[in-house]
Amino acid sequence: MKLQTTLALVLLSLSASSWAQTTALPEWDALTPQQREALIAPLRDRWNNSAAPQRERMLQHGQRWQNMTPEQRELARRGRHRFENMTPEQREQARVLFAQMRSMTPEQREALRARWGKMTPEQRQEWLKSNR
Repeated sequence: MKLQTTLALVLLSLSASSWAQTTALPEWDALTPQQREALIAPLRDRWNNSAAPQRERMLQHGQRWQNMTPEQRELARRGRHRFENMTPEQREQARVLFAQMRSMTPEQREALRARWGKMTPEQRQEWLKSNR
């Protein structure tokens, strides 16, 4: 998430300093080597500073992103924005919930979603405490 934000900020700064605002940003092949380096450097640093399991996850995320349709990518972006706008407590709850869902079958996930929607805030807190 931070990587995508960083890349977006780099692209924004490149576009502000290199092109008029009405000019569309070029395709990757049209970028200068310096522009490409500015985009890649944060990812390289993050990769080099990560342990093997984190690198594996980064690689899987990149591969999954490449296989997504434009619509799926837009849904992922919306989810990221929704997560970024959560309070720290809401983010922690989401992390616990998503961690549990990773180990579930699709049927189990759907059952949990249905159950979650019917829970009171107190019941949700109890579920989160028992599933950390």
